[in-house]
Amino acid sequence: MKSATHPTQPEHELSSPAQEFDMRFTSTPRGARLARRLVSHRLHEWGHPYNTPANDTVTLLAAELTANAVRHGHVPGRDFHLRLTVDADADAGSTTIRIEVTDTRTERIPDLASPAPDAEAGRGLLLVAALATHWGTTPRAAAPGKTVWAQLVVSGRVQNVSEATN
Repeated sequence: MKSATHPTQPEHELSSPAQEFDMRFTSTPRGARLARRLVSHRLHEWGHPYNTPANDTVTLLAAELTANAVRHGHVPGRDFHLRLTVDADADAGSTTIRIEVTDTRTERIPDLASPAPDAEAGRGLLLVAALATHWGTTPRAAAPGKTVWAQLVVSGRVQNVSEATN
């Protein structure tokens, strides 16, 4: 089941992820591209190789969320923040990959509006909603802004790249 929530939903948060990547990026198209590439690279290192459904899907989610942070959440002189976490649940046989993008624009909450059929933009969040297992927004706790997050739950054993190549 997919969810889009605006208040915090603790049941979708990862308590103590097995792997975590956390970084600030300039709020520019170049910063968004770099964030997307680093997400793909980290996932590859963490056992979700390039050109696999998990890597491709989360990289696309990262591309949409970071592009939105640059386009709609940009405040001059302020960066956006990206956090990527991976948590394997051995009991359930699944892995949850979560991506969070935080910007400093409080007043611009993402909306799933349907664009006109001939519109050239406005479909990014529809992709996020279609691809993510859960997604939503949470207000930024200690400062102005918001975090837009998406989670993908994948099944199967995750292996390290070194295990996959040996």
